[in-house]
Amino acid sequence: MQLEEKYVTDKQGNRIGILLDIEEYQRLLEELDELEAIKVYDNAILSDDEEIDFEIAVAEIESNRQ
Repeated sequence: MQLEEKYVTDKQGNRIGILLDIEEYQRLLEELDELEAIKVYDNAILSDDEEIDFEIAVAEIESNRQ
């Protein structure tokens, strides 16, 4: 993934922020969501918790995101 970022600097030239195209920002958010889902899945596989229905698990994940 190639980002074309633009930096915001202070009067001394220190980078204090970044500007991204909205499409790049949206793509980063989608990839972050995917990575979060993988992390949750990996943790579930490693845990000894009891199994729950898939739909219930998805509903819990979605409610935690809000």
